[in-house]
Amino acid sequence: MTDHPETPDGRYFVVRGRLWRRSNPALDEAGRTNWVKALMTARRAVRDSKGDAAATAQARQRVDAAKIALGERGPVWWQDGAPDFNRRMVRNTPYADWFAAQDVDDGGKG
Repeated sequence: MTDHPETPDGRYFVVRGRLWRRSNPALDEAGRTNWVKALMTARRAVRDSKGDAAATAQARQRVDAAKIALGERGPVWWQDGAPDFNRRMVRNTPYADWFAAQDVDDGGKG
């Protein structure tokens, strides 16, 4: 993620002051590629299913499954017992001081 700062431990990137969990770096490239393709297909299915509640729900389930497989949702991929701060505002986490020291224009949301 070159456009967004990554936390020093590599667990998150920051967008508009919010932490987002990165994919599991231990995934092999072929597996990562397949799950990213599945994620993009599922996202397109969500977009294309507007007006059909059942199709939208099914597509969202596929998005969730792909994100869990990538390590972006569900159980954390690190093993040191550290808590998950996914989707939290960085200013409310232990990463606050690190982020404040970054030279990042986050739209004033950090």
